[in-house]
Amino acid sequence: MVRLLPSLPPHALSRTTPSRARAFHASLSRSHLVGPPDPISHIRPVIYDDAPPPPRPGARHPYSLREFTGDTREYQWKMQRQELDAFNHNFWLESNSRFYAAKEAVLEALPEGVSAEQREAALSEFYTRWVAQERTRLDEYNSEWRRRNWSTILLGARVRYQELVSRVMHPFRG
Repeated sequence: MVRLLPSLPPHALSRTTPSRARAFHASLSRSHLVGPPDPISHIRPVIYDDAPPPPRPGARHPYSLREFTGDTREYQWKMQRQELDAFNHNFWLESNSRFYAAKEAVLEALPEGVSAEQREAALSEFYTRWVAQERTRLDEYNSEWRRRNWSTILLGARVRYQELVSRVMHPFRG
């Protein structure tokens, strides 16, 4: 014997569709954007979709932590992340500007009608001198960038851990 299911109203059927099921997903969708590379630094800027919110009205000082609600570590992390991006961009902007100017000076110093081999030899010598000259500066940048990057990663991990603890301890808060 075959049993027929009672017919369901249309609004009940719509709850079972996959598109409706996604509405119950608990986490927010994040999509940071990446812009085109800078013509000099060659760094692609990140446009964060979770930038700090605008300050509350009534805050007396533009940098007062009272203008933020909740734990200020999240705001510190977001600002630190943007500072790291700016540090990286500024270093490579300045470094590449100096490199292109020095390379252009080498090419302009070559006599008229120089052969392709002589041009390549002059550029090869320039590149060798440039790398040797910039070694200390690049090593200092690398160690500073790594220090700042790890600091940002650890602060971001603390923020995410605190969010997880908050969700576990208070599951029905908005």
